[in-house]
Amino acid sequence: MIRVFVADPHPIIHKGVKAVFRNSSEISIVGKGHHYRDLVDFLRSKKATVVLLELELPGFEGIHIIQDLKKQYPDVRFLMFSVLNEELYAISALKAGASGYLCKTSPLGNLREAILKISTGGVYITNELAQIIAFNETGQNPAEILKKLSQREVQVLRMLVNGKQNKEIAMLLNINPKTVSTYRLRVMKKLASKTLVDLIRKTQHIDLDLY
Repeated sequence: MIRVFVADPHPIIHKGVKAVFRNSSEISIVGKGHHYRDLVDFLRSKKATVVLLELELPGFEGIHIIQDLKKQYPDVRFLMFSVLNEELYAISALKAGASGYLCKTSPLGNLREAILKISTGGVYITNELAQIIAFNETGQNPAEILKKLSQREVQVLRMLVNGKQNKEIAMLLNINPKTVSTYRLRVMKKLASKTLVDLIRKTQHIDLDLY
Protein backbone atom coordinates (compact mmCIF):
# COMPACT_ATOMS: atom_id res chain seq x y z
CA MET A 1 0.00 0.00 0.00
CA ILE A 2 1.32 3.43 -0.98
CA ARG A 3 1.12 5.77 2.02
CA VAL A 4 0.33 9.38 1.02
CA PHE A 5 0.54 12.52 3.15
CA VAL A 6 -1.31 15.60 1.84
CA ALA A 7 0.42 18.91 2.68
CA ASP A 8 -1.97 21.62 1.56
CA PRO A 9 -3.52 24.71 3.19
CA HIS A 10 -6.99 24.04 1.75
CA PRO A 11 -9.34 21.64 3.60
CA ILE A 12 -11.27 20.97 0.39
CA ILE A 13 -8.13 19.48 -1.17
CA HIS A 14 -7.69 17.13 1.81
CA LYS A 15 -11.30 16.00 1.56
CA GLY A 16 -11.18 15.69 -2.21
CA VAL A 17 -7.99 13.62 -2.35
CA LYS A 18 -9.20 11.37 0.47
CA ALA A 19 -12.50 10.84 -1.35
CA VAL A 20 -10.73 9.94 -4.60
CA PHE A 21 -8.75 7.16 -2.92
CA ARG A 22 -11.26 6.08 -0.26
CA ASN A 23 -11.82 2.66 -1.86
CA SER A 24 -8.38 2.26 -3.39
CA SER A 25 -6.47 -0.96 -2.82
CA GLU A 26 -3.23 0.74 -3.90
CA ILE A 27 -3.17 4.18 -2.26
CA SER A 28 -3.92 5.15 1.34
CA ILE A 29 -4.13 8.75 2.62
CA VAL A 30 -2.36 8.46 5.98
CA GLY A 31 -2.14 12.09 7.05
CA LYS A 32 -2.78 15.72 6.23
CA GLY A 33 -1.28 19.07 7.14
CA HIS A 34 -2.16 22.72 6.66
CA HIS A 35 1.31 24.06 7.54
CA TYR A 36 4.89 23.03 6.75
CA ARG A 37 5.49 22.15 10.41
CA ASP A 38 2.63 19.60 10.18
CA LEU A 39 4.52 17.84 7.40
CA VAL A 40 7.81 17.84 9.30
CA ASP A 41 6.14 16.59 12.50
CA PHE A 42 4.54 13.73 10.59
CA LEU A 43 7.73 12.66 8.83
CA ARG A 44 9.66 12.69 12.11
CA SER A 45 7.42 10.10 13.69
CA LYS A 46 5.59 8.26 10.91
CA LYS A 47 6.20 6.90 7.43
CA ALA A 48 4.98 8.18 4.10
CA THR A 49 5.74 6.85 0.63
CA VAL A 50 4.60 9.99 -1.19
CA VAL A 51 3.98 13.56 -0.06
CA LEU A 52 1.58 15.72 -2.08
CA LEU A 53 3.05 19.17 -1.53
CA GLU A 54 1.50 22.53 -2.41
CA LEU A 55 4.17 25.17 -3.09
CA GLU A 56 2.03 27.79 -1.35
CA LEU A 57 1.91 25.79 1.88
CA PRO A 58 2.33 28.20 4.85
CA GLY A 59 5.79 27.93 6.36
CA PHE A 60 7.27 26.43 3.18
CA GLU A 61 9.95 28.95 2.30
CA GLY A 62 10.73 27.97 -1.27
CA ILE A 63 11.48 25.15 -3.64
CA HIS A 64 15.03 24.82 -2.27
CA ILE A 65 13.53 23.38 0.95
CA ILE A 66 12.86 20.15 -0.98
CA GLN A 67 16.61 19.54 -1.02
CA ASP A 68 16.69 19.55 2.78
CA LEU A 69 13.67 17.26 2.99
CA LYS A 70 15.26 14.79 0.58
CA LYS A 71 18.44 14.71 2.64
CA GLN A 72 16.48 13.98 5.83
CA TYR A 73 13.98 11.59 4.26
CA PRO A 74 15.62 10.06 1.16
CA ASP A 75 12.99 7.34 0.80
CA VAL A 76 10.07 9.77 0.61
CA ARG A 77 8.89 10.88 -2.84
CA PHE A 78 7.65 14.45 -3.20
CA LEU A 79 4.95 15.21 -5.77
CA MET A 80 4.34 18.93 -6.20
CA PHE A 81 0.57 19.27 -6.45
CA SER A 82 0.03 22.95 -6.99
CA VAL A 83 -2.04 25.72 -8.50
CA LEU A 84 1.15 27.47 -9.61
CA ASN A 85 2.19 27.50 -13.25
CA GLU A 86 3.95 24.29 -14.29
CA GLU A 87 6.14 26.10 -16.82
CA LEU A 88 7.44 28.44 -14.13
CA TYR A 89 8.05 26.08 -11.24
CA ALA A 90 8.21 22.43 -12.34
CA ILE A 91 11.80 22.42 -13.60
CA SER A 92 13.07 24.08 -10.43
CA ALA A 93 11.13 21.62 -8.27
CA LEU A 94 12.54 18.63 -10.14
CA LYS A 95 16.06 19.99 -9.86
CA ALA A 96 15.57 20.42 -6.12
CA GLY A 97 14.62 16.77 -5.71
CA ALA A 98 10.89 16.50 -6.32
CA SER A 99 9.80 13.36 -8.17
CA GLY A 100 7.03 15.03 -10.11
CA TYR A 101 4.86 18.08 -10.69
CA LEU A 102 1.12 18.05 -11.23
CA CYS A 103 -1.19 21.04 -11.58
CA LYS A 104 -4.45 20.89 -9.66
CA THR A 105 -6.31 21.59 -12.89
CA SER A 106 -5.21 18.21 -14.28
CA PRO A 107 -7.68 15.32 -14.71
CA LEU A 108 -8.17 13.21 -11.56
CA GLY A 109 -6.74 10.15 -13.29
CA ASN A 110 -3.40 11.92 -13.59
CA LEU A 111 -3.08 12.10 -9.81
CA ARG A 112 -3.31 8.33 -9.43
CA GLU A 113 -0.91 7.85 -12.34
CA ALA A 114 1.60 10.28 -10.84
CA ILE A 115 1.49 8.71 -7.38
CA LEU A 116 1.92 5.19 -8.74
CA LYS A 117 4.80 6.22 -10.98
CA ILE A 118 6.87 8.12 -8.44
CA SER A 119 6.23 5.55 -5.68
CA THR A 120 8.28 3.06 -7.71
CA GLY A 121 11.14 5.50 -8.24
CA GLY A 122 9.95 7.09 -11.47
CA VAL A 123 9.56 10.76 -12.33
CA TYR A 124 6.20 12.17 -13.34
CA ILE A 125 5.91 15.10 -15.76
CA THR A 126 3.25 15.99 -18.30
CA ASN A 127 3.81 15.69 -22.03
CA GLU A 128 3.72 19.48 -22.26
CA LEU A 129 6.55 19.82 -19.76
CA ALA A 130 8.56 17.13 -21.53
CA GLN A 131 8.29 19.16 -24.73
CA ILE A 132 9.48 22.29 -22.93
CA ILE A 133 12.50 20.43 -21.57
CA ALA A 134 13.31 19.04 -25.01
CA PHE A 135 12.96 22.49 -26.55
CA ASN A 136 15.48 23.89 -24.11
CA GLU A 137 18.14 21.28 -24.71
CA THR A 138 19.78 23.67 -27.12
CA GLY A 139 23.39 22.83 -26.44
CA GLN A 140 24.25 26.50 -25.91
CA ASN A 141 27.34 27.17 -23.87
CA PRO A 142 26.16 28.44 -20.44
CA ALA A 143 29.16 30.74 -20.19
CA GLU A 144 28.17 32.42 -23.46
CA ILE A 145 24.70 33.06 -22.08
CA LEU A 146 25.70 34.25 -18.63
CA LYS A 147 28.67 36.41 -19.61
CA LYS A 148 26.08 39.00 -20.60
CA LEU A 149 25.07 39.33 -16.95
CA SER A 150 26.70 40.92 -13.92
CA GLN A 151 27.31 38.82 -10.81
CA ARG A 152 24.31 40.40 -9.09
CA GLU A 153 22.10 39.73 -12.11
CA VAL A 154 23.13 36.06 -12.05
CA GLN A 155 22.17 35.94 -8.36
CA VAL A 156 18.75 37.37 -9.11
CA LEU A 157 18.30 35.03 -12.08
CA ARG A 158 19.22 32.01 -9.93
CA MET A 159 16.58 32.94 -7.37
CA LEU A 160 13.93 33.59 -10.02
CA VAL A 161 14.56 30.18 -11.55
CA ASN A 162 14.27 28.66 -8.07
CA GLY A 163 10.79 30.09 -7.78
CA LYS A 164 11.43 33.00 -5.43
CA GLN A 165 9.34 36.16 -5.55
CA ASN A 166 10.76 39.71 -5.67
CA LYS A 167 10.18 40.30 -1.95
CA GLU A 168 12.00 37.08 -1.00
CA ILE A 169 14.93 37.98 -3.24
CA ALA A 170 15.09 41.47 -1.76
CA MET A 171 15.26 40.06 1.77
CA LEU A 172 17.94 37.50 0.90
CA LEU A 173 20.11 40.04 -0.91
CA ASN A 174 19.32 42.85 1.52
CA ILE A 175 18.17 45.21 -1.22
CA ASN A 176 14.97 47.07 -2.06
CA PRO A 177 12.22 45.12 -3.91
CA LYS A 178 12.21 47.86 -6.56
CA THR A 179 15.90 47.19 -7.13
CA VAL A 180 15.10 43.52 -7.63
CA SER A 181 12.52 44.50 -10.25
CA THR A 182 15.17 46.56 -12.00
CA TYR A 183 17.62 43.64 -12.05
CA ARG A 184 14.88 41.35 -13.28
CA LEU A 185 14.06 43.66 -16.19
CA ARG A 186 17.76 43.97 -17.06
CA VAL A 187 18.19 40.19 -17.10
CA MET A 188 15.13 39.73 -19.28
CA LYS A 189 16.35 42.41 -21.69
CA LYS A 190 19.89 41.01 -21.92
CA LEU A 191 18.59 37.49 -22.53
CA ALA A 192 15.90 38.70 -24.96
CA SER A 193 13.02 37.35 -22.88
CA LYS A 194 9.62 39.00 -22.93
CA THR A 195 8.17 37.04 -20.01
CA LEU A 196 9.41 35.21 -16.92
CA VAL A 197 8.30 31.92 -18.47
CA ASP A 198 10.45 32.61 -21.52
CA LEU A 199 13.40 33.56 -19.30
CA ILE A 200 13.18 30.29 -17.38
CA ARG A 201 12.87 28.31 -20.60
CA LYS A 202 16.11 29.82 -21.87
CA THR A 203 18.09 29.19 -18.68
CA GLN A 204 16.58 26.12 -17.03
CA HIS A 205 19.15 23.78 -18.62
CA ILE A 206 21.99 25.75 -16.96
CA ASP A 207 23.27 24.79 -13.52
CA LEU A 208 23.27 28.33 -12.13
CA ASP A 209 24.83 27.19 -8.84
CA LEU A 210 28.11 26.91 -10.72
CA TYR A 211 28.13 30.65 -11.54
